Amino acid sequence: MKSPLSKQMRTRQQPVLDVQNLQMHFASRDGVVRAVDEVSFSIGRGRVLGIVGESGSGKSMTAYSIMRLIDAPGKIVGGRVLLHGEDLLQKSSQQMRSVRGNRIAMIFQDPMMTLNPVLRIDTQMIEAVRAHHAVSRDEALRRAREALVRVGIASPDERLQSYPHQFSGGMRQRVAIAIALLNQPDLIICDEPTTALDVTIQGQILYEMQTLCREAGTALIWITHDLSVVAGLADELCVMYAGRVVEYGSVEQVINSPRHPYTHGLIASSPSRNQRGQPLHQIRGATPSLLYLPSGCAFRLRCECATDQCKVTPALTVEEGAQMRSWRCFHPLQEAGAEAGHV
Repeated sequence: MKSPLSKQMRTRQQPVLDVQNLQMHFASRDGVVRAVDEVSFSIGRGRVLGIVGESGSGKSMTAYSIMRLIDAPGKIVGGRVLLHGEDLLQKSSQQMRSVRGNRIAMIFQDPMMTLNPVLRIDTQMIEAVRAHHAVSRDEALRRAREALVRVGIASPDERLQSYPHQFSGGMRQRVAIAIALLNQPDLIICDEPTTALDVTIQGQILYEMQTLCREAGTALIWITHDLSVVAGLADELCVMYAGRVVEYGSVEQVINSPRHPYTHGLIASSPSRNQRGQPLHQIRGATPSLLYLPSGCAFRLRCECATDQCKVTPALTVEEGAQMRSWRCFHPLQEAGAEAGHV
């Protein structure tokens, strides 16, 4: 069944990626872990979607599910992942190999998930180009050199002759980002790729990503726990908790007027918004185990707005207007009540 959220998003434009009710579970001796639970969102050409939430909220598992990088005992059990209308969940493993790195690229938090420690950088980058395009080695090498320059690596010719262990952690991450840019994919999924970078290089990478989206029409999914990053980068924001999307909307809507108490808590706990001399706001408790989620709303045991009504799972509420937004909560915050969460 298609969610009302994805239906409304598809009416605005033909999306590059349309995720509909995606479900990915892990089977264990103690039960089933619903790591991705009916997640829906859509992203168009040249747009940036930010996915935020605490550790364990399902952000990375959603990305791995889109890329079909889930190993047993994990299994995608439902939903659709449409790339320009083609369902990636129906493709064979061989067909997915032609998609990954070409039409969809992913930048991991740990660059060593991308880089082979026993191969030189030029070998890896040339293979990444020639695996999908019938070009000469010299042309592939030229593209590799240009990609390294774009991510701020000095002396690219020298660096192309190096091995991954000869780079610092931040330099390895920049190489991984360069590899993702090589084939000018339709969609790039970034799983906290700038965590290991210094502020100056982080700003440069963010600028390059925005330029890529604007000039090439590349769609970008940026997964992070840092709201200050997505506030200046993303167009839409998807807030996840316990494997589900609890709020969705434009960055301005979600950050300036959050509806879900969890979203408000994330924003209010940002150190950049804390007043001098005042204790930092905290969301009480900790993220529950996905094996032992409370009945109803998964956030209710930590929520200051919870009532007995929250023992029932809240349905998705979609707000009508020029900018589509949605949330899952029986007690949504109103604009006046959410002012403390402004960023």
